Amino acid sequence: MTRKIAWTAIEAPLDSSGTSRGEERAPAALRQAGLFKRLGADVVVVTEALIRNPGRDPTTGMIAVHEVLGATSAIAAAVRTVLADGGRKPLVVGGDCTVLLGVFLALPRGVRLWFVDGHADFEDGESSTTGEAADMDLAILTGYGPAGIFDDRPPLVDPGSVTLLGHRPDHVSAEVARENARIDPAIHALTADEVRNHGAAAVGREIAGEGQPTWLHVDLDVLDERALPAVTYRQPGGLGWEDVIALAGPLAGASRLVGVSIADFNPDLDPTGRHARQVADTFAAMLA
Repeated sequence: MTRKIAWTAIEAPLDSSGTSRGEERAPAALRQAGLFKRLGADVVVVTEALIRNPGRDPTTGMIAVHEVLGATSAIAAAVRTVLADGGRKPLVVGGDCTVLLGVFLALPRGVRLWFVDGHADFEDGESSTTGEAADMDLAILTGYGPAGIFDDRPPLVDPGSVTLLGHRPDHVSAEVARENARIDPAIHALTADEVRNHGAAAVGREIAGEGQPTWLHVDLDVLDERALPAVTYRQPGGLGWEDVIALAGPLAGASRLVGVSIADFNPDLDPTGRHARQVADTFAAMLA
């Protein structure tokens, strides 16, 4: 018999633009859509994750760098508390994917990362056109972010321990191609086109069998703009809902899954709540 996972949901309303964009309201929107209730999850709200400074730091090139680091520490503390209760797993709901910095600050060394995202998030403070930490989170985690971010410690994740899935291929735009060229070649990366070509279910099953302790991150802009328009940085060429379920379902059910994060839903672009309900329904079924 399969044992039901006990989840603690950590609401992390971090919007790294510093402008109170819709991502800040995503955790509450997904709670209201029934995600946590359907999972039977305890809920913790990290109010310290709110960012209120849209200014770009001249040294790191990142917006609100000190506030981002403060939010990172607060999220890490919440994740550590859940992990200390050996009977529960953390479900971190952003906000944007900057929440991953707090997650991996809390995790023990050696935990792998399955990074399902429509972007590679491999910019730094100079190459990012926005200055948002959400442009740079995977780069920061693997040691390629702006100088001054976690400089006192080795990279939180070894590039060879990362599997990047669903980012857009070079032909989508020159900007995408430029960012993709920055990805460390040690990262196992399959674009959205490659996931479809190999078969999303087959890719998910193969990766889920790796067997090491792993964190699963799903950025909802991995979905095609027609499948989920309620994200800030919409792109064509993404995965459909069926692809995401087939790909991430086996990962969410992996025996050595440490926890899950969900990011980048923008409820301001979902006035009827229809998309929030679809996200909640999908992840409630996947994580149950």
